Amino acid sequence: MPNIYPFTAIAGQERMKRALLLNAVNPRIGGVLIRGERGTAKSTAARSLAALLPEVKSVIGCRFGCDPDRPTSWCTECRERVAGGEPLPVEKRRTAFVDLPVSATEDRVVGTMDIERAIQKGERWFEPGVLAAANRGLLYIDEVNLLDDHVVDILLDSAASGMNIVEREGISFAHPARFILVGTMNPEEGDLRPQLLDRFALCVDVRGIVDLRDRVAIMERNLRFEGDPEGFRAEWHDLEAALSAEIESARELVDHVGYSSRDLLTIAGLTTSLKVDGHRADLVILKAARAQAALEGRTSLTDHDIALAAELALPHRLKHGPLQQVEANLFNLDEQIEQVQSDLATMEDETSADPRNVPDGKEKKKTA
Repeated sequence: MPNIYPFTAIAGQERMKRALLLNAVNPRIGGVLIRGERGTAKSTAARSLAALLPEVKSVIGCRFGCDPDRPTSWCTECRERVAGGEPLPVEKRRTAFVDLPVSATEDRVVGTMDIERAIQKGERWFEPGVLAAANRGLLYIDEVNLLDDHVVDILLDSAASGMNIVEREGISFAHPARFILVGTMNPEEGDLRPQLLDRFALCVDVRGIVDLRDRVAIMERNLRFEGDPEGFRAEWHDLEAALSAEIESARELVDHVGYSSRDLLTIAGLTTSLKVDGHRADLVILKAARAQAALEGRTSLTDHDIALAAELALPHRLKHGPLQQVEANLFNLDEQIEQVQSDLATMEDETSADPRNVPDGKEKKKTA
C-alpha cells in the first residue's frame, strides 16, 4: 500500500467527504467538482478515496477491466471472446486512480484507432486512452478549469453514459467507462463555463477551517504522517476498513433503495421553488439521495436524504444573487422542503374538495 493519507483522518470538510462517498457508492451520479483555495485537502481527499475503495472483480486479460457480472457493459473484445466460445476468467484488483494532465488531448483521453493496420491487414486495433484506464476507478482532474472545454465535455459525457464509443473511418469500438469523476479547481485562476459547470452532478466549495482545535489537529496529524506514514496509517486502519466495508455494502444496496411519488414531488417542488433551470438537478438529487440512504443501510428515502443531496447538487446551479449562500444551506433546505410539502398537502386538499375533480360516475350519481 503506497503511503497515502487516510481518508478518515482528514479533519473537517465533511461536505466534501460526503460528496466523494456518494459518488463512490454510485458513480452514475456524475462526478463532483471541488472548488476552493489552495491547501484545503482537495487532492488529498481524492487520492485517499481511491485507496479506500474496495477491490473489484474484473475479467482477466481485458484491457478495460470489464465487470464479469455486467455483460451489457462489456467491451467489444470481451463480447467477441464470449461469442467465440472462450471463457472469461475473473480476478480481483484494486481500484485504479488516474490523474489526468491538463495538457491531455482528445485522442489521449478517448483512445485511438489504428486505421493503417485496419486498411493494410484488415485487423481492428484500438489503443486505449485515459477513459479505459479509469474504468471502474477514480479519474482525477486537478485544475479542471484550465483543461480544454472540449475534453471536459467528453469526460462528462462518458461519466454520464458509462460508455466510450470511438468511431473512425467506418470502424467502431466500444468499452465501458464507468468511473468516479473528481475535478478540483481554484476559482482565483478562472471558472468553468456555465454549460460545463452544470454538467458536474455535485459541487462543493471548500475553505480553510477556522476552528482553532481543528487546525491544530490538522497540523498534528500531518506531522505524524510525515514522520511515520505506515504507523499513522495503522492508527486509522480500523476506521478505513469499516468505511470501505460500508461503501461495498452500499454499492450492492443502492439499486434497491425505493422512492415514492411524494419523494419525487418534493424534489421537483424544491428545484422549482428555487428557480433551478433544466431537469438535471432533479435527477442528480434523486440519485444522490438514494446513495445517501444506501450508505446508511436503508432502502427508503427520507426528507433529510433529499436535503443532504440538494445541498451538494444545487450550489453551482442556483442563480447568482445575495441569497445564494443562504438557499444552499442545509438548514434552509430542510425548511424549504417542509414548505414544499405543506404546499403539496394544500393542493391535494383543494383538489379533493373540488367537485369538478370527482369522477364522472360519482358526480352523476350525486346529482341524480
